[in-house]
Amino acid sequence: MNIVRYRMRDSAEPRVGLYDDDGVAELTGVRSLAELWASPLADLRERLTGGSLGARVPLGEVDLLAPVDGTTEVWAAGVTYETSREARVEESERAATVYELVYDAERPELFFKSVPWRVVGPDGSLGVRADSVVDVPEPELALVVNRFGEIVGYTVCNDVSSRSIEGENPLYLPQAKIYFGACGLGPWIRPAWEIEDPYDLKIEMTIDREGRREWSGEASTARLRRRLDELVSYLMRGDVHPDGVILSTGTCLVPPAPFTLTDGDTVEIGIEGVGVLRNTVVRGAPHGEKPSEGDRS
Repeated sequence: MNIVRYRMRDSAEPRVGLYDDDGVAELTGVRSLAELWASPLADLRERLTGGSLGARVPLGEVDLLAPVDGTTEVWAAGVTYETSREARVEESERAATVYELVYDAERPELFFKSVPWRVVGPDGSLGVRADSVVDVPEPELALVVNRFGEIVGYTVCNDVSSRSIEGENPLYLPQAKIYFGACGLGPWIRPAWEIEDPYDLKIEMTIDREGRREWSGEASTARLRRRLDELVSYLMRGDVHPDGVILSTGTCLVPPAPFTLTDGDTVEIGIEGVGVLRNTVVRGAPHGEKPSEGDRS
């Protein structure tokens, strides 16, 4: 079972449904994903496994949307894998020790990543900043957390980053991480109760350019230094998330310098048991217009 946010080809209205081998079926009476994250985990599981469903349609007859809506924010954790620490130290010109310290510190690095309308869904176009020199995709396991701080699902996140901007000064992290098209999510949400061990999931990433494989790598969540519930507990301290929150847990795969994304690249991220997120890349904002009202909801 996968929880999907989608749109029928003949309608602009986003829908919420379940996808399995038999196709996509709308969850009757559910208007948004955010509505689901208002329920405790036990109630959500009962609702999804016993809820009323509409007619099933083949996956190929719908457009999948980014699995985030309402006021559900996307946050991210940094330097949670040794690979990430080494990459940050390598790229930083003046403050390499900052990343070494946060890797070993009790408090994790957490930062705001995106509001829903800036998030790019499956097969959409990610953006790299026009004023950046070195840009990379960052494949990450993302947690879907309800308003009560319970992990209710998992999805794939591409935490696109400007290595050159953050490397110049760590205080530039918001400019390196938070801009239109810098966050990819999808293709759906896998319920937490269907993932036996989130600490043993293979993560793969490929980057194709002009018909050839430019870079590929694989790793595992087994290398994650932090516990998932630990990251969530820090995120929920001193804050409230009435529509739930998505927390991306850090990257274990970083293409080495001087690699950088460029126009037309295709990035594919697969996480075992969760799904495969595929996106293309453009330089600058991916779209020349504001998102539609449907994308804002």
